[in-house]
Amino acid sequence: MANNVKLPDYNPQEIEPKWYKFWEEKNLFKAESTSKKPSFTIVIPPPNVTGSLHLGHALYVIQDALIRWKRMSGFNTLWLPGTDHAGIATQNVVEKEMAQEGVTRHDVGRDKFLEKVWGWKKKHGNRINEQLRFMGFSLDWSREHFTMDEDLSRAVREVFVRLYEEGLIYRGHRLINWCVRCHTALSDLEVDHEEREGKLWYLKYPFKKIDSRFRGNDKSTFIVVATTRPETMLGDTAVAVNPQDKRYKNVMGHKLILPLVEREIELISDDHVEKDFGTGAVKVTPGHDFNDFEMGLRHGLEQVSIFDIDGKINENVPSYQGLDRFQARKKVLEDLKKQNLLEKEEDYKLNISLCSRCETVVEPRLSTQWFVKTKPLAKPAMKVVKEKKIKIIPSHYEKIYFHWMNNIQDWCISRQLWWGHRIPAWYCGECGKITVSRKDPSRCEHCKNQELCQDPDVLDTWFSSALWPFSTLGWPKKSQDLKTFYPNTVMETGHDILFFWVARMVMMGLKFMKKVPFKYVYLHPLVLDKEGKKMSKSSGNTIDPLDVTAQYGADALRYNLLVQTVNTRSINFSLEQTEGYRNFMNKIWNASRFALNFLEPSMSSPGLTRGSRAFSLVDQWILTRLQEIVSEIIKFQEAFKLGEAAQTLYQFIWGEFCDWYLEFIKPVLYGDNVKEKEKSLFVLETTLKTILKLLHPFAPHISEEIWAHLSEKRPLIISEYPKVNKKWIFKNVKKDMNLIQGVVNTVRNIRGENNISPSKKAPIHIICNSRQKTLIGTLEKSIMNLSKASEIHFEKKKDFLKLGLFGEGSFEGTEIFISLGEAINREEEKKRLQRELEKLEEELKQIGGRLHNKGFLSKAPQKVVDDHKARLDELVLKRSTAQEALKKLKS
Repeated sequence: MANNVKLPDYNPQEIEPKWYKFWEEKNLFKAESTSKKPSFTIVIPPPNVTGSLHLGHALYVIQDALIRWKRMSGFNTLWLPGTDHAGIATQNVVEKEMAQEGVTRHDVGRDKFLEKVWGWKKKHGNRINEQLRFMGFSLDWSREHFTMDEDLSRAVREVFVRLYEEGLIYRGHRLINWCVRCHTALSDLEVDHEEREGKLWYLKYPFKKIDSRFRGNDKSTFIVVATTRPETMLGDTAVAVNPQDKRYKNVMGHKLILPLVEREIELISDDHVEKDFGTGAVKVTPGHDFNDFEMGLRHGLEQVSIFDIDGKINENVPSYQGLDRFQARKKVLEDLKKQNLLEKEEDYKLNISLCSRCETVVEPRLSTQWFVKTKPLAKPAMKVVKEKKIKIIPSHYEKIYFHWMNNIQDWCISRQLWWGHRIPAWYCGECGKITVSRKDPSRCEHCKNQELCQDPDVLDTWFSSALWPFSTLGWPKKSQDLKTFYPNTVMETGHDILFFWVARMVMMGLKFMKKVPFKYVYLHPLVLDKEGKKMSKSSGNTIDPLDVTAQYGADALRYNLLVQTVNTRSINFSLEQTEGYRNFMNKIWNASRFALNFLEPSMSSPGLTRGSRAFSLVDQWILTRLQEIVSEIIKFQEAFKLGEAAQTLYQFIWGEFCDWYLEFIKPVLYGDNVKEKEKSLFVLETTLKTILKLLHPFAPHISEEIWAHLSEKRPLIISEYPKVNKKWIFKNVKKDMNLIQGVVNTVRNIRGENNISPSKKAPIHIICNSRQKTLIGTLEKSIMNLSKASEIHFEKKKDFLKLGLFGEGSFEGTEIFISLGEAINREEEKKRLQRELEKLEEELKQIGGRLHNKGFLSKAPQKVVDDHKARLDELVLKRSTAQEALKKLKS
């Protein structure tokens, strides 16, 4: 048994850092590459090196809960930490610092600028990892990686060279997301979307040839297109309609004259045109719209680029050259209006694309970039999901995965930045050909000329991240870590990057390891504010997890987030909920403090081989329920339903262990029967220890602290996880305890109905069968304690009712009566009942009046009428009950 050591008051700010330091110093997070245990591996989705902890990072608690559970279950667990170099984000941060000194990166040059970035990283780059420690995350810090580490950079170059040699990486001229402020291509994940109020303009495009079909009707000499970006019309090369749109059947094959530019363009038909948008005719700008680009490829349209890298009109439209794109919009609309080619404008809600770093409106732009051919990589990546070699959880995301992969486009991997993995390609000054090499070349591989210039661009951050599951384990070397921990077991991340990151890891893992990178993909919900809105600094609704932990403790925040993952799409986070789980931690703490007052080392544990009747009914019940809870939680965790597991444990601890079991055994613990006390203490300690083990993956700090007070030498973090003990499952005890709990709840209800003060005790009279009498009798003291009863009388008849005023109720054939004579103030109760009757009569009059009103019955929705009728029945019953009670009081 445990030492009789009293717990102090619960102070998470004191115990949480203490235990994290202990776990780290004892190397309890460290995985062993040569271990014979089965491995369980998760590599953390690397947060940006520039980042600060936010609630999305706090959801790493899902990974920690899985790792802690598996560690306690005998697995060799690796949770590998690391950070992403975050190309554009980090470069922006350093450039802003330099701007305060009046210096740009171009002033100092590339090499000096990169020195500054590495200096910034050395000074600030570990901030996010320190913040992760505040959450209690049991990461193996000895294996921490950074995507720009030497080993990972070697892996990146190896992958690039191999893909290039196989023809899967190429340099091409395609449409990409372009930031006119950052001067770089952007990945889709680096583009934010925001709904704004805008305009939809209707422009007239004249036909080139007018014949008899058009004469006599001015409108028929034009085709009208609707657009939200009139300035891009300067780059139009066609107008498109849906082939099923009968409105344009007679004009197909005719050419149009592009207004202002006076260029001849085609009228084409394409199934992708939405007939219901605008007039059903759309302008086609392959050089500045992704859908139009694809349409242009299908129809062999010219690609005209009208913007330079700054978002200004270029030399392709001389009459507007030099105008900013938004200035150009204004000028184009003015000129169209002058020529009577602007038909109308309407208010319209726009979905604007913004650079996630500088919030500049993104411009689709034709550019020469490096691309990965993804279709050959996507095919096997789809196959492994179809064959369930990778299971995506929740499974409904598989449809999204397949949709994206079936429609995948080549991946733009080059970025016009200085910070990142520089593309290992060199251009020959003599023959102009490209040399791609694992090592920096000294001469052109084609003509042997030594005049080489390396490509200035760097790789998309997601290129190195796609290699994360195996590059962090030593690849391309055949390391022991790679042998032990690849494939990873679980990839846990947000559903919003299923395609941008997860799919790319699957493609790269299959390509270079010939195995899936992980067996399970668990996609967690997104964290929103309590109103269900996206958190952002501009909205002022962000919540700093460190502020939450400072106020409520990390364990409370962890538990709140875990429970809410039962909602698979989004979590509406609120501080009030976190406060509720802080109260839960207090409940656990106080229950443990109560138990430790009685758990003394001098008490010997009763033998475990004794018959099932050695333990009391209550002890048998809690042991039985404990086995059921262990089984339920394990099943939930195996199905990645950690929210349900945490909820189940919460309900058991609060609703069964604390509110029922501890209250039932108090008479035993405070009593003089040493043998019965000894048995209950054994069950109490067994139950408490099992609870702490189940709790540990979710709330590790408080569970480890209480565990230490139980004088356990082996830390809880590496203690054995509970298993179902079939010897401690007792038949019929749940049914028997249900009767006992039903009796207590019935008494409580009667007291409430009769307004009996909690401080007043009253005698209870029970009419029941002999078996029920025996059951109730075994726990008579506990029942009296829980139901505030002064005494319990077992009756055979209702003759005792003549002796006074009684409240009554029943449960499963057991009739229960409470003597109200001394428990209530008769005069005050009569006044209360009279007031209640007056309110009931008033509401009955109102509802009855509506139900007798033909106008109400004919106009009100049926549901409203039905609700009124149900309320009327409820009020009649309440009135009858109150009248009966008042009658008894007056007699």
